[in-house]
Amino acid sequence: MIVDDPRRRRVIIDSDVKNEADDQFAVVHALLSPSLDIRGIIPAHFGDERSDRSMLDSREELDHLLELMGIPGEVRIADGAEHRLPDEFTPVDSPGAQLIIEEARRADAGPLFIGFLGPLTDMASALLLAPDIARTDTTVIWIGGPPYGDREWRGTWPEFNLRNDIHAANVVFGSGVQLQQVPSNVYRLAAVGYAELRRRVEPCGELGRYLAQTVVDFNTTHHRVPVESRSLGDSPAIALMLEPWCASFRRQSPVRFTADGHCVPSELGNDVLVVEQIDVRYLLEDMFAKLEEFADGSWPVVPATQAGARPVL
Repeated sequence: MIVDDPRRRRVIIDSDVKNEADDQFAVVHALLSPSLDIRGIIPAHFGDERSDRSMLDSREELDHLLELMGIPGEVRIADGAEHRLPDEFTPVDSPGAQLIIEEARRADAGPLFIGFLGPLTDMASALLLAPDIARTDTTVIWIGGPPYGDREWRGTWPEFNLRNDIHAANVVFGSGVQLQQVPSNVYRLAAVGYAELRRRVEPCGELGRYLAQTVVDFNTTHHRVPVESRSLGDSPAIALMLEPWCASFRRQSPVRFTADGHCVPSELGNDVLVVEQIDVRYLLEDMFAKLEEFADGSWPVVPATQAGARPVL
């Protein structure tokens, strides 16, 4: 099959890529998807619980992924904030926040989708620096936040991506920007097992071996109980960019988050489109297939970068 559709969706990815072992899969999936015009990737902080230089850790991991893919220097990287917002009024300026402002203000390029796979610090900073971008054709897709209503959640509290910058979440949710949210009870369902990783990812060259081993290494280091699986919880953001109809949504009236991570009604902001179900079969199989084709050289284009998809190999 020849891939010759020139249409592409303009995208920025903001990722705390060194935090766990799922951002890596999401970033690679996006870069292997020719319909996504990756305008830049922003390495994000992930708090100071594991590192006092977490944003720089994310930057180094991102650089390593690009090396493994054979495309160092071919994707724009704009460092994000090194720490969370001090309050809901003070931005933490960074090259990443400036990239968001730059792309959101472009009137010649169509809609912009920004996937946040960690805290919302860089989006909140961009909105505080340039409130006008909330009125542009920009959609924020956030992996984060607790379940709504009476849905059970057996993870840590507050939810990790939220607790790393609750101030930022309140800025973004109150800004009026178009917002899609994949809460914790949904993103946890994109799970893969070790056997699946051995069969579908590890054989995919040096890149596949690295991705699969990263999952095992993280689980071994950080899980207190026996485990042979992991949720690739950040991948739904990429699936929503690739196929906006792969999920079912519920319209949530405006909320803000309390200091302990619960949501309460708010008078600021617009309704939020909350993902209630996503096509996990589609997102995992699309990613696995692209990894396999990339590894064996049959993928019809090299990874898509901000310069545009290159010709058939």
